[in-house]
Amino acid sequence: MRFSVNIPNFGDFADPRKVATVAAAAEEAGWDGLFVWDHVLHRQHQGRPFGDPWMLLTAAALATSRIRLGTLLTPVPRYRPQQLARQVATLDQLSGGRVIFAAGLGGPVEDEYRSFGDTAEPRVLAERLDEGLELLPRFWSGEPVNHRGRHYEVRDVRLLPATVQRPGPPVWIGGFWPRRAPMRRAARWDGAVPLFETARHGHVPDVSDVRELAAYVRRHRTAGAERPFELVLGGATPSDAAKARDVTGPLYDAGATWWDERQIQTGPGLDRLPAVLRRIEAGPPVV
Repeated sequence: MRFSVNIPNFGDFADPRKVATVAAAAEEAGWDGLFVWDHVLHRQHQGRPFGDPWMLLTAAALATSRIRLGTLLTPVPRYRPQQLARQVATLDQLSGGRVIFAAGLGGPVEDEYRSFGDTAEPRVLAERLDEGLELLPRFWSGEPVNHRGRHYEVRDVRLLPATVQRPGPPVWIGGFWPRRAPMRRAARWDGAVPLFETARHGHVPDVSDVRELAAYVRRHRTAGAERPFELVLGGATPSDAAKARDVTGPLYDAGATWWDERQIQTGPGLDRLPAVLRRIEAGPPVV
């Protein structure tokens, strides 16, 4: 099992210098990854400063040499695919091939889409997500792309540089379990990052739910099944190593391959640097 630190892109972490501090501390303490949120607007946290996640991750890349970096998660339908492809490829080049790309619809959809005059219709957003996901690896390849779809058109475009990772960064897909459609989408890619109806962000999922989800994804793995597939869970663990292993050990046995530490993200201090650093410095809950 591998272990990551998860931080929002607002509050203290709107400042790239503080994100660089978090990244360096995580690498020093033995964590395997750093993931940031990708919100442009979240009215629950309105009044706080927000930072662009790709700028924040650029600072993290410059401060580290080993840990994996990415968003959890990027709302692909909110972006133009060519813009997003270039941002990810640039970060992958800068970091020496350390990017993981996590994707979904994002939310709250009313905040992130309708506030800016965009549709919040789930069916349309899902279509844009799937079509965008089809385009991104083609852009990352550095080869010419021609595409005419329901939502996007590309005419003989070649985007360089290509990503360091070939055929591209691992693609993880988020969604709520037990909703089946997002996990069928995840099964076509490289990983699943589920939230659970019974365990929202920051809360540890039930082991039986994890086993059910893992079995469901395995049944739907088809194309690309020879590539490693990650099941990424998250929540809060105690700083005490033995107690933390009591949380993550059963989830590892149930099929989880990554634990994403969301230590303080259910309380008022979720966007404050000191509390995050304390948990990072205590080290990951290694199984």
